[in-house]
Amino acid sequence: MAEVSPAGSGGAPVPAAAVDGMLRIRGGVGGLSFQFEELLAGASALDGLVGELADTEAEAEAVRRALFPYQSDSYTTGSNAIVAVGEAARALGRVRMELESLCGEVRASHREYESAEARNTLLLRIGRTGPGYGPLWSLVGLPPLTVRDTVEDEFSLAPGRLALLLGLPAGAAAAGGQSGGVRAAVRGLADAPGMEFLRPRPVRVTGRETRTEEADVSPAGLLLRAAAVGRNSGEIEVLRLGESGNRAWAVIIPGTQLDGLPQGTNPFDATGIAEGLGYDSAETAAAVRQALAEAGAEAGDQVAAVGYSQGGIHALNLGRDKAFLADYELKFVLTAGSPVGGIEPGPGISSLHLEHEQDWVPGADGLPNPDLKNRVTVTLTTPIPGHEWLEPGMGPGHAMDRYADGARDIAASRDPSLQASTAALAAVVGAGGTATVTRIQLRREAMPPQRATPVAPGPRRLEGKPPDNARLRASGDVPSGRGPGESWPRGTPR
Repeated sequence: MAEVSPAGSGGAPVPAAAVDGMLRIRGGVGGLSFQFEELLAGASALDGLVGELADTEAEAEAVRRALFPYQSDSYTTGSNAIVAVGEAARALGRVRMELESLCGEVRASHREYESAEARNTLLLRIGRTGPGYGPLWSLVGLPPLTVRDTVEDEFSLAPGRLALLLGLPAGAAAAGGQSGGVRAAVRGLADAPGMEFLRPRPVRVTGRETRTEEADVSPAGLLLRAAAVGRNSGEIEVLRLGESGNRAWAVIIPGTQLDGLPQGTNPFDATGIAEGLGYDSAETAAAVRQALAEAGAEAGDQVAAVGYSQGGIHALNLGRDKAFLADYELKFVLTAGSPVGGIEPGPGISSLHLEHEQDWVPGADGLPNPDLKNRVTVTLTTPIPGHEWLEPGMGPGHAMDRYADGARDIAASRDPSLQASTAALAAVVGAGGTATVTRIQLRREAMPPQRATPVAPGPRRLEGKPPDNARLRASGDVPSGRGPGESWPRGTPR
């Protein structure tokens, strides 16, 4: 596997291999974006050296000129001094020009890298969405189109297609925030008549249970805890790790749950997906903050958040919840099978995202995860036996056991991006051991009962008998042509 030259080693930055066995890796210290950042940082450093050399060169020239009046005192030594200072200034000038040239080459290299990446991305998109161009990915050595890629492409195009259908500008359907068109589509759907249940409602802590046990806090161990928590509807898990004075917390959030609680009261039902993608998990984040406080967390404590599927949306949304970040120091987020490409956490938060190429769920927001130094995305390419495609559920690519196996491979990988990411997680949760585990029960507030629209009563008619005006007048129901309180005109037959 290709190695990445460390900053300051003198070697040119070289993108690390993006494949390690069954793992395809994007982002991190070995990612292209970070390599681009290193190129620009090197160019900026060279700019600083050029400026310092230019200042020194100007000072040397000023010294040379200041020696002119003293040349007549001792012609030989004065001339030699003037010549020596002038040669030094010229040497500085040559070094300065070489550095300026090198700086220009570094910036040109950065532009060429970016241009090549943009061109390759465009060609790949054409190959995916334009059948007339053929299987372009095979020509450039890329794998065939996968379930995850297909879903992501289709969801990314959905807002534009909807706008075209409605006769709106293409950008109108994509407006609505960082999550792009899916975020706007969720909010628009929740505003439609009869879809009020998709809007966020308060989520509260309704119970907790605490015990002490040995905890595996490796990436695989934490994901398996998320699977175990998901067997009990509406629960999350809070782990207290480390000793007093060096304490940290891990929050475990399960995936989507469709049964087990009264309809609409489980915060992790299908409505929870809408809250996560459309409303930044505002109510669930508040409940997680309360759960940490009830488990004993204090302001300023370090936290790692772990989420599977829908739980990963809520976990990463904690990274941009101002109230949560004001109370706790979120340091790391681990997700598996989660559509989180449109979520941008705050600075200083590292994250590791696991996706399977045959899992459609991570592509459901229509956006790829960004390639950043502190954000690593691993796509698992392990083959799936044919018979598993016939089993019910979200699809075999979304199976937690498969993600746990991938997490074990990640922990054993020597890829620089993965080593840095797993080290960042370990810096928060430690090496494992005895932990205080608190299971927290959450409930979403039920929908208010729908009120029936009142209907104005009409005149009553007694079957089998003609209307009796006296009885009608006494009850307030009067014949047509006379309102309540009106008197009969004089001479009117009664």
